[in-house]
Amino acid sequence: MAAKDDLGRAGEERAARHLTALGFRVLDRNWRCPQGEIDIVAATADTLAVVEVKTRASEAFGHPFEAIDRRKAARLWRLAMAWIAAHPDDARGRSLRIDAIALIGPDPRTAQLEHLEDAL
Repeated sequence: MAAKDDLGRAGEERAARHLTALGFRVLDRNWRCPQGEIDIVAATADTLAVVEVKTRASEAFGHPFEAIDRRKAARLWRLAMAWIAAHPDDARGRSLRIDAIALIGPDPRTAQLEHLEDAL
């Protein structure tokens, strides 16, 4: 397993814990469909958040949020709609938003975490 894959997986775990601490319930992780993959789907009583997690050891190649370009944003919206179609009961009555979480640091357990709500 590549070190970057381990870093990304650990970053997603920390992001899931962060969302849980905010009162979200994680409904899905690494959900896949033909259009791609959603890192995390989490919900509160009234909100459904599709969360893109970007983990980087440093900002040497730019801030993690810079990797979420217009194309990636459009894909996340399509994936969100696909997830809702596959899980209508979990989505019913909740407003949808796309969040982004960035973790910057060599160890995701102590990395700086930034959470953009309704980012896209």
